Amino acid sequence: MKVFVILIFVLITLIAGLNYSQSSINYDAGTNMEIQSGADVCADAINVNGSYSGTGTICQGALPVLLSSFTSSANKNNITLSWTTEAEINNKGFDIERKELKDKALWKKAGFVQGNGTINEQKKYLFEDKKLNTGKYSYRLKQIDYNGGYEYFNLENDVTVSAPGNFSISQNYPNPSNPRSKIDYELPFKGKLSIIIYDILGKEIISLVNEVNVGGYYTAEFDRSNLSSGVYFYRITAEGGTQNFSRTLKMILVK
Repeated sequence: MKVFVILIFVLITLIAGLNYSQSSINYDAGTNMEIQSGADVCADAINVNGSYSGTGTICQGALPVLLSSFTSSANKNNITLSWTTEAEINNKGFDIERKELKDKALWKKAGFVQGNGTINEQKKYLFEDKKLNTGKYSYRLKQIDYNGGYEYFNLENDVTVSAPGNFSISQNYPNPSNPRSKIDYELPFKGKLSIIIYDILGKEIISLVNEVNVGGYYTAEFDRSNLSSGVYFYRITAEGGTQNFSRTLKMILVK
């Protein structure tokens, strides 16, 4: 007589008590197995001698976590990813992979978030992908177990980093600096941009940036190891069509 097996949830309880490195599930000849949508059957070895139907999945090796949500939000050129698991087995963690949606773009690792091993309770995760260029991006999680197996979870929507709506420039950081420093700025239009460093007497010391930029988010970096300690100023100027912007800020160098 055929045995009809219907699996309607992840069989965590079935395999949680086994030694994961040697777990196995066997379905004898004549078994008629149906795995419904959203269900997974996972173990190191699965032997199915009967028939198999349904839209669920069978996987060998990696035991996927039970992921209940995976969402994104964007703030300027920073993207925040959040996801929730309801249960995890042998979960080492998640590689966060990003792909910019343009010609010949490839998936790239953006970071890693540690998992919780084996746990049967809800866990929330968060990852911030900062200072991205303008454009549209896809994301996916690569869940990795301690045996090296893995499974992908794709974010359903693409995320867009739009050009800024207003011009903005940050205070250099760190400030005081010794001797390297950075300046973030946002350009809402295409135009010629310059950043010039002056000493306290108003003498030009360094022309840090002098180029045409499209609208977007930028970071200027500079090394003042050849300058003496003291107070300096930097002036940023942007011109494009009928739009223009200028601002002067103070910086301190301490050696």
